[in-house]
Amino acid sequence: MFLPFDEISATVAALEDELVTIRRDLHEHPELGRAEVRTTQVLATRFERSGIPFRRLRGSGLVAHVGPTEPARTIGLRADLDALPIREQTGLPFASRTDGVSHACGHDVHTTAALGAALALKAIEEDLAHFGVAARVVFQPAEEVMPGGAEDVVAQGGIEGMERIFALHCDPSIDVGSVGLRVGAITAATDQVDVTLSGTGGHTSRPHLTQDLTYALAKVVTDVPAALSRRLDPRAAAALVWGAIHAGGAHNVIPSTGKVLGTLRMLDATAWDGSERLFAELVHEVVSPYGVKADVSVVKGVPPVVNDASCVDVLTLAVGEAGALVAPTPQSLGGEDFAWYLSRIPGAMARLGTRAPGGTTYDLHRGDLIVDEAAIGVGARTLAGCVIASVSLAPASAGLDNVRVADR
Repeated sequence: MFLPFDEISATVAALEDELVTIRRDLHEHPELGRAEVRTTQVLATRFERSGIPFRRLRGSGLVAHVGPTEPARTIGLRADLDALPIREQTGLPFASRTDGVSHACGHDVHTTAALGAALALKAIEEDLAHFGVAARVVFQPAEEVMPGGAEDVVAQGGIEGMERIFALHCDPSIDVGSVGLRVGAITAATDQVDVTLSGTGGHTSRPHLTQDLTYALAKVVTDVPAALSRRLDPRAAAALVWGAIHAGGAHNVIPSTGKVLGTLRMLDATAWDGSERLFAELVHEVVSPYGVKADVSVVKGVPPVVNDASCVDVLTLAVGEAGALVAPTPQSLGGEDFAWYLSRIPGAMARLGTRAPGGTTYDLHRGDLIVDEAAIGVGARTLAGCVIASVSLAPASAGLDNVRVADR
């Protein structure tokens, strides 16, 4: 069977300068989750010019369709649109113009790669009709907002009738030109946790007349992670890490309220199911000697992304045809709402190398993140290639060899 991978590569090569320009434009104008209005319009304008039909999602985001209108098989590609509330520190000439907001996770690269894939598939639309396959390209809002914009897409019918779905995520620890693949869980379950303490405050010279809320808050910070490590199976690899502490404002005043914010992550979905109850129980046990009141909030985030083996086979073929190398990759403690799609249909996420060979290894969610823009072309060829590579494999049945999570 002749599969038009070369045509995809040629089209992406011709588009690469434009894709880099679009990526830089998006990078200069980052938008937070569920506010990606300008980003959506940039995509809509390009699709209108190319004749690719699409429908807007409520608020922000859109879903584009390439191929026959009544295909036998529909293959999904997903990109996320949102930026982070992080001040950019790259010094790039196209750095963020929005103070305190930046694409510090590479979603501008994801978006541009998926756009390139859609345009490349449009160029071989006759082949798609011949094979009876179409691509549905989901440009999703709010990946960074727990429990994530993926559920918004699902609620609006974005994956109905979809056979399988693929996505890429930037990985600055992998050289550009390589793509990390893994069968099974590739990310972790992730929740947001907030603990607010309240009690009697007062003068630091008389802590015995107060409930010394600051001290109690410090015990939450240190003792709850320690207790959690002894109450969960260590194979779950739970990690409770705090990101913010707020209490008081003077040297000699014990405050009456304080708050600590963090994330609870773990590799095991079964342990994750009961973690909300256990976390709250441990917080109350830790603060009980100090007489303070504890309000515990757990925002259930996302389960692990569990890559279907047959979909990793598709990615392997697509990566090779894209002229890239396959790099084995470990499961990480990062969270990704792409998991909500894979709780319903088979699919896989790959890690797109963005490090310049021999260059600096950056990290995600940092204001100094710089990606090698050659990754855009690699990503576009890989995503488009997944649609063509799927033709050579038997149709996937929903849930086949896929670890599923109950609908929420």
